[in-house]
Amino acid sequence: MFLTNNTALPALTICALYKSRWQVELFFKWIKQHLRIKHFLGTSENAVKTQVWCAVATYVLIAIVKKELQLEASLYTCLQILSVSVFEKTPLLSAFPTDTAQIEPNRQL
Repeated sequence: MFLTNNTALPALTICALYKSRWQVELFFKWIKQHLRIKHFLGTSENAVKTQVWCAVATYVLIAIVKKELQLEASLYTCLQILSVSVFEKTPLLSAFPTDTAQIEPNRQL
């Protein structure tokens, strides 16, 4: 049952609007759970889009690194490790524990 004060729209339209709104809610839930956006730096539409796209790009790059290095750690753990050592000049494999890195020693990333 859906409640609305708009009696001009048909019931199926109201249901479609609720369904669309739920998809938006699920999207923002995924963003809160997976992307590290604590607050938006700007208020314009362009600023928010840019920040979300940067966070998505970072998430995808970390997923690629995890797959390429065959790491058993979760994406969240990989993100935590990389965020701590982001300004250190160390090889990528040495940032992770040796028991989780399963890559050929001669391969450079």
